[in-house]
Amino acid sequence: MEIILIKDVPNLGLKNEVVTVKNGYGENYLIPQGFAIIATASAKKQHEETMKQRAHKEEKIKNEAIEMAAKLENVTLSIATKASATGKIFGSVNTIQIAESLAKAGYEIDRHKITLKENSIKELGSYSCKITLYKGVVVNVPFEVVAE
Repeated sequence: MEIILIKDVPNLGLKNEVVTVKNGYGENYLIPQGFAIIATASAKKQHEETMKQRAHKEEKIKNEAIEMAAKLENVTLSIATKASATGKIFGSVNTIQIAESLAKAGYEIDRHKITLKENSIKELGSYSCKITLYKGVVVNVPFEVVAE
């Protein structure tokens, strides 16, 4: 079944992409949840017209994302948290703390665009996170978790 995504769906595709999925996944999850519509002939035609109009806007957004990625490559974050003498953190460090640390450094990044290799970090040390700024524009930002 071909569908047109209305919203970004992790591990499937980004908004306005035409993708092929199994019938049950499309009919029982994506369409009722408002993530996609069925790609009929008229929907595809309307989608193509919309994409032509958005091409110029998206080029500008992509260029801004590339500039932001160039700036983020030189950033190293330090996240201070309470920790025990053995190096275990009380709680954990996740994408929320990384987004807050980036905001303090002057970069407003949505926490949903930040991906950690681990779900949460529970020990002091040096780590790296992946930030997806736009389709194909991904930057790795190193950060260090230190004790307060």
